Amino acid sequence: MSYFIPSLTAVIERRLLINYALDPEVAVGMLPPGFRPHLVDGSAVAGVCLIRLGDMRAPWMPRALGWGAENAAHRIAVEWDDDEGTQRGVYIPVRHSASWLPVAVGGRLFPGVHRHARFSGSETANRIRVELAASDVRVSADVAVVSEWRSRLFATVDDASEFFRAGSTGWSPRRDSGEFDGLTLETEKWKVEPGRLLNVESSFFDALPSGSARLDSVLVMRDVPIAWGVPSRGLRQAQGTNAVPVG
Repeated sequence: MSYFIPSLTAVIERRLLINYALDPEVAVGMLPPGFRPHLVDGSAVAGVCLIRLGDMRAPWMPRALGWGAENAAHRIAVEWDDDEGTQRGVYIPVRHSASWLPVAVGGRLFPGVHRHARFSGSETANRIRVELAASDVRVSADVAVVSEWRSRLFATVDDASEFFRAGSTGWSPRRDSGEFDGLTLETEKWKVEPGRLLNVESSFFDALPSGSARLDSVLVMRDVPIAWGVPSRGLRQAQGTNAVPVG
C-alpha cells in the first residue's frame, strides 16, 4: 500500500517512554504470527509512549502549515525475520491522538491508524504529568526527571537508550486488512534523560493477568527534531509462529 504523504518531519517537544517487564508467554499471546518478543534478561519489554509533537508537516510544506498534538502508543518490543536476517522494532496494537487529523487520515494518507483520546497534564523542568482518556483505554503518568537511573531491565540509561533507538520501527494493524503499517523514527540528535516513576496506571497493562506486567523504568525525551517515514523494507507478511523459548 502506498501513501499520499510518505514522510513527516516534527519536533518531539516531550516524550515519555514508560517501560514494563512483561511475562514472555503473555507477550506471545498479544502478538500476531511472525513477530516474537524481544527478550531482555528473560523478560519481554513493553510499555506506553506518551509523546507531544510540534511543527509536524510534510517536508515540502511551509512551517506555517505545521501542526502539533499529544499522541500515545502502547508497544511491545519485537523481533521478526526477513530475507536480510533478524530485525528489531515494536509492535503497536493501538495508537491514540488528541488531534482529529491523524484519526481521520492515519491509515489512509499516512501510515498508522489512530483512535481519538483526550489528554491533560502539566509539566515543569523536573516533573511531568500526563493523563489520557479514551473509550478503550485510560493512562495516568506522573514522572520526575532525575539524574539517577533505576531499572531491572537495563543496567544503565545508555543501555536503555540504545535498546529503544535500535528498535525505532513500529508496526501496527492496518484498517480491516490483516496486514501492517510501518513507521520509522529517524533523528541525528537522539537524546534521553532518566526519569523516576512516581505513579503510573494504564488500563491496557492493568487488564493483563496479575503480576505479568511489572513497571520498570521511564526515559524522557525533549526538544528532539525527528522525521517519520515508511520503512525502507516492507514487512514480509507474517507467517508461522511467534513463539520464543521460555524458561
